[in-house]
Amino acid sequence: MSKRFAGWRVLALATVVLGLTGPGQTIGVSVFIDHFADSLGLTKNQISAGYAIGTLCGSLTLPTVGRLIDRFGVRRAMVTIATLFALGLVYMSGVQGLVMLTIGFFFIRMLGQGSLSLVSTVAISLWFDRRRGFALGIAMTLSSSIMALVPVALSFVIDQVGWRDAWLVAAATIAVVVIPISWFGIIDRPSTIGQLPDGAPAPKADSHPTAEGWGVERNEALRSRAFWILALATSLTSMLSTALNFHQIALLGESGFTETEAAIMFLPQVLGTFVGSPGMGILIDKVGTRYAPAATLVGLAATLLLAGTVDSTLGVIVYATWFGLQAGTVRTLGAALIPMWFGTRHLGSIQGAMTFLGVLASAAGPIAFSLTETASGSFQNAATLWAVAPLIAAVFALSKRPVSARAT
Repeated sequence: MSKRFAGWRVLALATVVLGLTGPGQTIGVSVFIDHFADSLGLTKNQISAGYAIGTLCGSLTLPTVGRLIDRFGVRRAMVTIATLFALGLVYMSGVQGLVMLTIGFFFIRMLGQGSLSLVSTVAISLWFDRRRGFALGIAMTLSSSIMALVPVALSFVIDQVGWRDAWLVAAATIAVVVIPISWFGIIDRPSTIGQLPDGAPAPKADSHPTAEGWGVERNEALRSRAFWILALATSLTSMLSTALNFHQIALLGESGFTETEAAIMFLPQVLGTFVGSPGMGILIDKVGTRYAPAATLVGLAATLLLAGTVDSTLGVIVYATWFGLQAGTVRTLGAALIPMWFGTRHLGSIQGAMTFLGVLASAAGPIAFSLTETASGSFQNAATLWAVAPLIAAVFALSKRPVSARAT
């Protein structure tokens, strides 16, 4: 049995992997939108539609990906997903026309934003129990920091070598960083090397089963109120946050910001995430989760209202910082509550179902904002109008106490 707890190493490596999903996340894709429009002769609505279709189709695979993670383990799954993700990024460098672009969106959304994020989160969750909220808070904070640098780095690379070669640079980064991390650094579970979650000492022979051995099946989780309250909070956040990030260049352009200035505004999000992600993790570990989903939905409504009123540099910084705080709390909320409420035995399957709903919602976000912008006259108007949705959802989340499958 290894004496040094390996969970912190897995946490660190999985956090790097989470951050490097950036080229498949909306935050990374957003810097390519204008280049797609100019080079491929497409409208923003066409690109948004292709993005929605690609994301939607990619999300359909995630429940299956979750089951495969449970079956084959996070290490082998992460290596396979990272390899395919790198190939998907290579494909993006050669897209021609809307059909090829939509197929490319399918690859990078399924493999980067969906599968690679899923397996990284599961890898961390399996190594912690009592300190899971804290561990995931750290992971979400640091990975968001890495991810916030992605649009800035991609924007710089695009200026230097063009948008097509920028995709190749992103693919090379995944190949030389993520694949070796997955193969040499990730360990499936604590029991693989004779350890327990949190680095706990070995239990006595007559003790109760450990947290690692407990877990309801996915169908049972889907029948619980807790799953759907959590799904509402995370999916609506995924939808509207994706819309804001996808159209951030255009939204901030309405206030006179250049493309580069708008891309740099992703950075203040990190400041908020540094508070939101670990803060939510600590609250989950110490206080509980009764009002957490509703609170995050109210925070989302505030984000949209801020987006709809920005008209100065200070206002944008406040908006971006709050956006990061709110996004950070939701990332930790979703990652921590699933194993807390449903156990870890079938964590991949349940997390896959939740991720499927989140990615499905994110597919609708950009096109919904684009259509609302067309009807209302600006993206700022669209953001203000959509602020009503999370407020209604918060009322629903408060109307029913989230009882987990473990308690039923």
